[in-house]
Amino acid sequence: MRASLSLRAGLLSIAILAALIGIWHVATLPTAGAAGNVDPEYAALVSGAAAEGQKSAFPTPADVGATLWKHIKDPFYVRGANDQGVGIQLAYSLGRVLVGYGLAALVAIPLGFLIGMSPLTYRALDPFIQILKPISPLAWMPLALYTIKDSGISAIFVIFICSLWPMLINTAFGVASVRKEWLNVAATLEVGPLRKAFMVILPAAAPTIMTGMRISIGIAWLVIVAAEMLVGGTGIGYFVWNEWNNLSIGNILTAILLIGLVGMILDVALARAARLVAYRE
Repeated sequence: MRASLSLRAGLLSIAILAALIGIWHVATLPTAGAAGNVDPEYAALVSGAAAEGQKSAFPTPADVGATLWKHIKDPFYVRGANDQGVGIQLAYSLGRVLVGYGLAALVAIPLGFLIGMSPLTYRALDPFIQILKPISPLAWMPLALYTIKDSGISAIFVIFICSLWPMLINTAFGVASVRKEWLNVAATLEVGPLRKAFMVILPAAAPTIMTGMRISIGIAWLVIVAAEMLVGGTGIGYFVWNEWNNLSIGNILTAILLIGLVGMILDVALARAARLVAYRE
């Protein structure tokens, strides 16, 4: 039954993808008689056949497929500081995300344990968390650039900030929600605080913690693209912005597709890790 459902879902996904590509193809077909109706400012912007109305300035699915294949064939080329392969750009972005995300986990999980185990700490820190949590991560970027004076480290700091809150809140919630019966058994057996934290609380709270980590990695990957557009230099976000300056819509769409695929891979990896620590009561 489950295999049948997976097969039907896969076929439906393929049908939806084919329909979307078909709509895209039809939408980018040249319009008959459009040559005389092209806005002069638009013509100056796009130039070429698109400026004359002979074809759409938006690339067709075949154009994007050819561009994607070109990048896949040589993803690590270097032809100058501002012309590097998409594989190199993704590697820079992933490196920043993993460093910022890892630092956030090192801070959020222990602090979340402390908040979840101590009502006093929860009440003391909750106002600060509620004030800082809604602030857009990109709002920290100017301050980071001013104080750190390094664009790469500033981007890592922004990833740290945006990854911190989901992990912190989910860890605190998971720890605070551990069943009292399990804690009472640990107290009856005179289990020490450290052993109780690792042998009782951590396994019980692990699924909730992993949910927070999964949310954080998605937010971190989303934010790094915007952060790199601001700081420039390297990264997939900078690649998108640079290609926009070159009016290379095909490269932009290729980068968007790759950003989505990498985000999906990160999410699936965390989902698999979450299933490893899940349990049934």
